[in-house]
Amino acid sequence: MLEVLAGNGVEAATQYEACLRGPFAKFSTACSSSAMAIGEAAGCIRSGRADVIVALGGDGFMLHTLHEHIDGAPIFGMNVGTVGFLMNEYRCKGLAERLARTVIVKLHPLRMQARTKSGRRHVALAINEVSLFRASRQTARISIAVDHKKRLPELYCDGVMVATPAGSTAYNFSVHGPIIPLGTGLLALTPISAFRPRRWRGALLPRHSRVEFTVLDPRKRPVSAAGDSIEFPSVVKVTVTEATDIELTLLFDPEHDLEDRQREQRDPQPRVNQGWR
Repeated sequence: MLEVLAGNGVEAATQYEACLRGPFAKFSTACSSSAMAIGEAAGCIRSGRADVIVALGGDGFMLHTLHEHIDGAPIFGMNVGTVGFLMNEYRCKGLAERLARTVIVKLHPLRMQARTKSGRRHVALAINEVSLFRASRQTARISIAVDHKKRLPELYCDGVMVATPAGSTAYNFSVHGPIIPLGTGLLALTPISAFRPRRWRGALLPRHSRVEFTVLDPRKRPVSAAGDSIEFPSVVKVTVTEATDIELTLLFDPEHDLEDRQREQRDPQPRVNQGWR
């Protein structure tokens, strides 16, 4: 059974054009229609009746869907948002045939364990990256240990992150971190505006590494930690490992899968400089 997650009239058009079978409800107002469509879809997913989740939106919605359905059915995204790096082209016609020939990509999220200044402990999963940010005008002062061995006694910076291969083309790439091809078994440890040591550009780590960040002056230089969109303020210690016990399944059109998109990010086509307008 295929369940479509969408709101308003999009779900009706998708079901009609793609000749899909499954629960379908329509109400007179936009709010009730969206709520009922999502509620019915969620019920199918929770009960295990959905074989595939079709997510309509952008990368933000795809990440939200992955977080909401960690143990759910494979997810096939279609881009009706902005960037759409994790999405396929929005095209309803022949959707069932597209789904039958998709390329399967398996991802493991990161598991962040954070302890705050008050002693509270938090756990969160991150599909793209785990990031630490300074929370004041002062630079953050952080030490970094890998597999219980201190590798960097002091890093003065705006922040630092650990990124997965799938997330390496996102925020990690924007702060000059490396793009990691899928299947290489690596994670990116990337500083954000490193002040001291100024020339440190980060490191590539084996995927099974245990990375531990310690905030050295949490009172004067407070730091927040975020796993994707889940943020915890005033952290003093953050441990990051790969969640090998959790496997996420994404589906892509074979003519343009996730590895192709990573390749395009690494080797972009040159553009003609037309100057400011």
